[in-house]
Amino acid sequence: MDKTTIEQSAKRLSEVQPSLNAVVTFAELPDEISTQGKLAGIPVVLKDNIITNGLRTTASSGILDNYIPVYDSIVAKRLKEAGAVIMAKASMDELGMGGTNRNAFTGPVHNPYDLDRISGGSSGGSAVLVASKAVPLAIGTDTGDSIRKPAAFCGVVGFKPTYGRIPRYGIIPYASSLDTVGTFTRSVKDAALALEVLAGRDDHDMTSSYEEVGEYSVLLNDDLKGKKIGILRTVSDEIKNPDIKTAFDQLVDDLKNAGAIISDLEMDRKLLELIAPVYKTIANAEATANHSNLDGIRFGVRKPGESVEDVMTASRTEGFSSYVRARFVIGSYSLFEENQDRLFRKAQKIRRLISEAYARLFEDQDVVLTIAAPDVAPKIEETSEVRFGIDRFEEEHMQLANFTGYPSIVLPLGLSDGLPFAVELTARPFEEQNLLDTAAGVEKVIDFQGEPTL
Repeated sequence: MDKTTIEQSAKRLSEVQPSLNAVVTFAELPDEISTQGKLAGIPVVLKDNIITNGLRTTASSGILDNYIPVYDSIVAKRLKEAGAVIMAKASMDELGMGGTNRNAFTGPVHNPYDLDRISGGSSGGSAVLVASKAVPLAIGTDTGDSIRKPAAFCGVVGFKPTYGRIPRYGIIPYASSLDTVGTFTRSVKDAALALEVLAGRDDHDMTSSYEEVGEYSVLLNDDLKGKKIGILRTVSDEIKNPDIKTAFDQLVDDLKNAGAIISDLEMDRKLLELIAPVYKTIANAEATANHSNLDGIRFGVRKPGESVEDVMTASRTEGFSSYVRARFVIGSYSLFEENQDRLFRKAQKIRRLISEAYARLFEDQDVVLTIAAPDVAPKIEETSEVRFGIDRFEEEHMQLANFTGYPSIVLPLGLSDGLPFAVELTARPFEEQNLLDTAAGVEKVIDFQGEPTL
């Protein structure tokens, strides 16, 4: 890659920004482009919660509107060392909270296939900038499907590796036991290459793994012959969109014809129905604790007040949206001493039961396959910033990979009325090579040809 590639990317970012509203902050581009490294000269955008030295990082929240970091996250550091060029910070749901990318303080992000529709969240800005071909690689974070849902809605590859595979040092958190750094690309091979750069132990993050990092892209093998692929029928059979259902059934037949060994899997529906309340309890509690320092005193835009308490109250009231404040209320309630056993600890116990049941699906399978989102991206006007009422497991099932920490990838499958839909593949922990190999084979079978209108 050369400087022309970067200039073309910068031009495309500027062209799509008025329509997509996907960029929060544009980066100042370097005078010289590196010719060394696995990502030499590759333009990349970062979700706005990934700290980058000297570049405003707001997590798309008004309270961090003035935050300019003085250090690099390990993700930003490794990208730079690999020769990548950071082009911009991409919009997200405020502090990662949401599934629509409607509640960023800069306004909603629009889907490049239909500007009246959502991008999905919380990493929607990263997804649409890859889908619109402004950049070939974008970094996101995934707490409950925050990479994979927008990837499904925008027709790109969304990859969440194993929890701890990519260090989270320098990531503004949402829920620490669920957060995972991942990627948006337009091919499985590009996702594999990015993982080679980003993965590996970092002592700043005690949850990061010592597991060896492989040459995933070099070793990529798309042969599906003999691959054991389990179909999670409990989820896929709930799909109502006829285009998605027909395409999924056809894919299963095509995988059999390619030599894959297909099995039908079931999971206890009662456990699946508990995904949403368990997720909301744990995620909101962890978010409340993680963001207690955003008070206008230690971090954040400071609002005037007669006392320290007044300053904190005013700063947090004006700095956060009503949606985020509501989540903090819910999180605080479950963390009250009198409620911890009844709510927070009970949710942790149920999470373990769900995770154990999910793990049993993989005992004789290489990967588990199902539909990603149950339908195409809804219209912005038809969605609500408040998702607390959603508890359908076919909508929330991708959170299983966050409960367990398993690696998971979404691939575009087809179009319904011109809008993308996708499938999800998941593997056992640290079996990224197996997952990427299988995904490459599935990608070859699908041969997705969708093109955004923008």
